Amino acid sequence: MSGRDVKSMTRDELAGEIASLGLPSFRAGQIFDWLHVRGVTSFDEMTNLPKTLRAQLSETFELRSCTVVRRQVSRDETVKYLFRLIDGECIESVLMHYKYGYTLCVSSQVGCKMGCAFCASTIGGFVRSLTASEILSQIHAAQRDRGVRVSHVVLMGMGEPLDNFDNVMRFLDLVSDEKGLNIGMRNVSLSTCGLVPRIYDLMERRYQLTLSISIHAPNDAIRSQIMPVNRRYPMDELLKACRKYAETTGRRISFEYTMIRGVNDSDACARELAGRLRGMLAHVNLIPANEFSESPFARSGTDTVERFAEVLRKNGVNATIRRSLGSDIDASCGQLRLRSQKEVDPH
Repeated sequence: MSGRDVKSMTRDELAGEIASLGLPSFRAGQIFDWLHVRGVTSFDEMTNLPKTLRAQLSETFELRSCTVVRRQVSRDETVKYLFRLIDGECIESVLMHYKYGYTLCVSSQVGCKMGCAFCASTIGGFVRSLTASEILSQIHAAQRDRGVRVSHVVLMGMGEPLDNFDNVMRFLDLVSDEKGLNIGMRNVSLSTCGLVPRIYDLMERRYQLTLSISIHAPNDAIRSQIMPVNRRYPMDELLKACRKYAETTGRRISFEYTMIRGVNDSDACARELAGRLRGMLAHVNLIPANEFSESPFARSGTDTVERFAEVLRKNGVNATIRRSLGSDIDASCGQLRLRSQKEVDPH
């Protein structure tokens, strides 16, 4: 494909493109609706457009989408997808059902370059960043596959969203467009391992999304051991940015903390973490580590996780334990792609 990526265009950009083709302005609204509300995968599906126009659009633009390669459905209705992109690369998404509706965890990159020691996404290697249209297409594909409406989005799948800053910001503008999927920013969460300069850039946009920081340790010694990014942006620098972000946006920050047995799950770790976060507009989400064959780590026991949460609360930090969804289908990001790569090349 060599045409312009039409689904990554904003409404105004699309209107300009349609005008440049000498077409009436109402066509831009029709096309935007087909792309963003109905999530079509081909211009031929735009049945209220003349065939000649559909052919012209097909010659002028590229329409990026993703197709289901593999689907795993959990007992709790969680659905894990392996999607194939137009260049043959694969990414993962997870659809979760809650009382309030459906949340989709989307990928922002093919693979990940951050190198977190406990994450399967980084093992398969980094290939490229996704376009805004490819992030959007994960939502459309899941909705089409299950016949549901996604009401919440979390950018916590494969990749580091802030390492793909421009495309992710474009995605956020498009996914929240009232004439598109119309998913409000307060229903969007973005997770980062801590790219400090980009946290300040995001802050300037004043989005009302939830910023999640993958912190996973109470100090630099432990965090640098399991998260290479900490060597570049140590915890004091990261938490300074987080405090500024919370003060500027008025939005509470969620700190994700993966509980790894014998590494970061002691009472002393909990007290140290509380000391760092106390007084900040923050919440800690404790996550039992995901165990997979390539990982040397084991998850903390249930009693340990509960005690850790209680120590945080007693020391003035709000903490919850993440409900585990899809544990019977390898729902953590990266595993399905890794398995697929092994099936192609078992060595």
